[in-house]
Amino acid sequence: MRNATISRNTAETEIEVTLNLDGSGRYDNQTGVGFFDHMLDQLSRHSLIDLTVRAKGDRHIDDHHTVEDTGIALGQALVQALGDKRGIRRYGSFHLAMDDALVRAALDLSARPFLVWNVDFPTEKIGTFDTELVREFFQALSTHGGITLHVDRIHGINSHHIAEAAFKAVARALREAVETDPRMEGTLPSTKGAL
Repeated sequence: MRNATISRNTAETEIEVTLNLDGSGRYDNQTGVGFFDHMLDQLSRHSLIDLTVRAKGDRHIDDHHTVEDTGIALGQALVQALGDKRGIRRYGSFHLAMDDALVRAALDLSARPFLVWNVDFPTEKIGTFDTELVREFFQALSTHGGITLHVDRIHGINSHHIAEAAFKAVARALREAVETDPRMEGTLPSTKGAL
């Protein structure tokens, strides 16, 4: 089974992430940050990765630590669930259209984390959520998941649509990358002999 549970407890947050790579996109995410929960739900539904997140953070300060540490824990859970990565497709990419927004995501489960983020938001907030935290989440996910991740906003005038399109695009790219490839069964998708 390609699943994992990660607990991350710091002076700022208490987070538990459980995921199943071979799920159907079931989710139960409770971080105390409404918009972020909505984005995690999208990530799960469109990647077909079952995801449960429980997070308590120092939200009396702001949402930063909760969002970032959830990204860290999710990245660590992804690494654990993928194991040695034998038989996976490794790469994924997707163009996601959502109303006015068009976002492209491309990724490599290379174990070489790198984030290229070309996503600007026309507003600083979506409701009470700081739009800069979208990048913080993906930076943490990329770093701790060992993911080379490129995300580009091609079009978009509505911050909510742009953020949601980014989460959905990454989800669809991740869905492709973690899938097992029947032609690669038991084989590592690299000429290096290790990922």
